[in-house]
Amino acid sequence: MTVTAILKQKGSEEVETIRPDAPLSHCVALLAERRIGALVVSEGDGRIAGIVSERDVVRAIARQGRAVLEEPVSTAMTREVQTCGMEDRATDLLRRMTLGRFRHLPVVEAGRLKGLISIGDVVKFRIAEIEMEKGALEDMIKGMYV
Repeated sequence: MTVTAILKQKGSEEVETIRPDAPLSHCVALLAERRIGALVVSEGDGRIAGIVSERDVVRAIARQGRAVLEEPVSTAMTREVQTCGMEDRATDLLRRMTLGRFRHLPVVEAGRLKGLISIGDVVKFRIAEIEMEKGALEDMIKGMYV
């Protein structure tokens, strides 16, 4: 199955974003308030400037101390963002995210942000897919022995 199906299953393509010049403390507040693990960094034009995750914040604090929370998000964000397209397959995303050791993947179409996939989204989708396959196989086996 594809990213399109995963986004459809999520029920929302809305992506939380933050400006690169926003204070990192605002980022932390948004992450906590929305109960999410990452924000896409954007100037608001649909183009991705970076991504900032809980891990990025923790690393910034470890390097620079609490004062970094008053610095702009751009000081802590990951600038080289891995992205995926609407037709990418769930199994490929799992592999990329596992090997790259990251948990969030912006979805881009025609250079514009269309969604955000978490590893949890992909795992949930794959489990549902595997359960459907299992059910189909069980039905097929039952049909053979009836």
